[in-house]
Amino acid sequence: MQTSKTLTEGQRAYEERRAAKAGMSLDKWLASKQRQQEADAKAKQKATEAAKPAKPAKPPGFFSRLLERAQRPLGS
Repeated sequence: MQTSKTLTEGQRAYEERRAAKAGMSLDKWLASKQRQQEADAKAKQKATEAAKPAKPAKPPGFFSRLLERAQRPLGS
């Protein structure tokens, strides 16, 4: 997020008007805007992680099956 030092004059004036409309100081407005952006990013990341399908269990490969079978008793 840009701080008040890195905002251009036009951006600063715009943010000051929005802060005044919301009844906040510019610093409080920018801090609340930053918190909102972070919360949105976390929610988006959480939604992305929840949407990923879980990988199905991989069946044992040829050698795994062969070793398992070799360790079983002969009668079974």
